[in-house]
Amino acid sequence: MKGQNHHSSELNQHFSCQMFSQTLACFLCALYAVAVATSVVARENIKLPLRRHLNLTGHTIVESDRARALSLRAGHLHAGTKSSSGARSIASAVITNTAVSYTAEVQIGSPAHSYTLLLDTASSFILVGISSDNPYVKTSTSKDTGQEISTSNRLGSFFGEEFLDTVTIGDLTVTDQPIVVVKPSEGSEGVDGILGLGPDDLTEGSVPGGESIPTFIDTAFLEDLIPAKVLGISFEPTTSLSAANGELTFGGVDPTRFTGSIKFVPITSTSPSNEFVGIDQSLSYAGRNILTSSGIVDTGTTLLLIATDAFSTYQAAVGATLDPITGLLQITSEQFADLQPLIFTIGGQIFEFTPNAQLWPRALNAAVGGEADGIYLIVNDLGTPSGEGLDFINGMVFLERFYTVFDSGTPQFGIATTLFTDATTN
Repeated sequence: MKGQNHHSSELNQHFSCQMFSQTLACFLCALYAVAVATSVVARENIKLPLRRHLNLTGHTIVESDRARALSLRAGHLHAGTKSSSGARSIASAVITNTAVSYTAEVQIGSPAHSYTLLLDTASSFILVGISSDNPYVKTSTSKDTGQEISTSNRLGSFFGEEFLDTVTIGDLTVTDQPIVVVKPSEGSEGVDGILGLGPDDLTEGSVPGGESIPTFIDTAFLEDLIPAKVLGISFEPTTSLSAANGELTFGGVDPTRFTGSIKFVPITSTSPSNEFVGIDQSLSYAGRNILTSSGIVDTGTTLLLIATDAFSTYQAAVGATLDPITGLLQITSEQFADLQPLIFTIGGQIFEFTPNAQLWPRALNAAVGGEADGIYLIVNDLGTPSGEGLDFINGMVFLERFYTVFDSGTPQFGIATTLFTDATTN
């Protein structure tokens, strides 16, 4: 992760915990009102309906998550509008949980063509063209730079060509956004590419010379459409295969989506976690420390994955058995009654996973091959021992219980509780 830029001091002050006091929240609402009154398209929350994508392709969720984790560790993935008054707005997009991945409908070109893209905070490219049913369409705004780009992501390894094009997410439109256009690939049913929202460092090494390529958030900031290079992420616990249950906020945060204040911590300095949205974190259960290490927060991972030795400690503590069909830990009703909170300590502050939050959504048991009345856990084995620099992945089951923020300008990570942190949904 790169160091602070010239804007970091402003962001540190702007997104400190005091920002989220009642007084400043009111100020933001007032700022929004001014922006709406003076802008053609600016809104407080620009929402984009999304759909859930479930495609295990013969693998369990655990196998898919673990394969992604190993790729991340190996470095395989590294290779609003401005108002007439000049005010920059905060823009948002709705996200839908797929139990494996979240997809967004993104418009590219003019006239705009729609693509279903997988949301991925561990990737930074916008990649299109992998689906033969919906290939990249060149329009009046398409500009072929002639630059060849190589990249690997959760869909595979690709060699494509760079285009500059107009990209719209919700009502937030940027121009001359670098995108990677690739040839159709097998195994991409239901999706047309990747919407990478991670650090721009992840694009380094993809082109000769090694320079980074601007992400969508970078471009929106450079085009003066958003006030800061900040991504707010809000989700709700997943209990359906079709509900739109999340929201992205570009340029800032949505105070209506979290409770209390946001705790900010620096992106970890530990490699390779520092290449992604990486943090330092401790995990404990029933008063016993399970893991104190570095890892990442990732929208592209479904479960909470922890290092093998930490997983063994957790499994023994709860008395769970490994279900060979789903790959998930399974407990009895009696064991669930005795289940204790799982405690995350981030930046010295405690965030609690209730017993209910540790369960795989029972309404989705059939979707992963489980028994209808089975009780499965969302904590699973990363597949590697602790002490290797990426010892946990807080996946979507984590993001559904907390509001999170990625400030790539500073860089820092923020977390807060929500109305769903303690909710009984599973």
